Amino acid sequence: MYKILKKQVLNPTVTLMEVDAPLIAKKAEPGQFIILRVDENGERIPLTVADFDREKGTVTIIFQIVGATTEKLNHLNEGEFIHDFVGPLGVPSHTEGLKKVAVVGGGVGCAIAYPIAKKLHNQGCEVHSIVGFRNKDLVILEDEFKACSDVVKMMTDDGSHGTKGLVTDALKELIEAGNKYDEVIAIGPLVMMKFVCKLTKEYDIKTVVSMNPIMIDGTGMCGGCRLTVSGETKFACVDGPDFDGHLVDFDEALERGAMYKEFEQKKREETCNLFKGVE
Repeated sequence: MYKILKKQVLNPTVTLMEVDAPLIAKKAEPGQFIILRVDENGERIPLTVADFDREKGTVTIIFQIVGATTEKLNHLNEGEFIHDFVGPLGVPSHTEGLKKVAVVGGGVGCAIAYPIAKKLHNQGCEVHSIVGFRNKDLVILEDEFKACSDVVKMMTDDGSHGTKGLVTDALKELIEAGNKYDEVIAIGPLVMMKFVCKLTKEYDIKTVVSMNPIMIDGTGMCGGCRLTVSGETKFACVDGPDFDGHLVDFDEALERGAMYKEFEQKKREETCNLFKGVE
């Protein structure tokens, strides 16, 4: 059992939890994830390690409420317990030797991008962070990105916060201003990562993407995170989640990723109705 030490609502659909998990905190690195079960009969879901504190022995997760399990998780409060919390899993993000990097985060993907930006900053790398949201009400981790970035570009689709436009607009502007990046790291919705890679390919800039959004069971057994990279079949959870974005077949991943949206929504609604019945 893993105690929830802190719960913070970041926006109407995204929640942060700080969990007492000293053994995981001791080994965790940016880019890795954990597997949790809310209760004894719950399903296993992967969530990226959004932050960790080795001294306090805590691991921070940030999740979006999209299905039944995240709905159940969101009903837990500080002082309550998560039944299972296992990790760290996955291959840590490569950060060594990088001198100047653009980190691009979209939506809840910023929770994955932030610890990478933070580690790069702590290693002395020049970090340019570009983060995008649909509107100001969905913005998360703005202060955290500002604390670990030399340049921050805040983008919103409707212009209600920061600059109106897409993350690709800001990235193109920075590249054409003469910034020479060793690497671009993009984490967010599949369609966002696809178009970031399409842009950086024009400028021949190495681009790493996190395929965390397509993971399900986190062990490679379910096959749900299967994707094609340079013509070969890979699994995001055991081979990644980071991959060379210019080699990923995003069209295939987008098609497969949309297969269960209707089912997820139905299960979430059933869970919401269940909780309403006991309140």
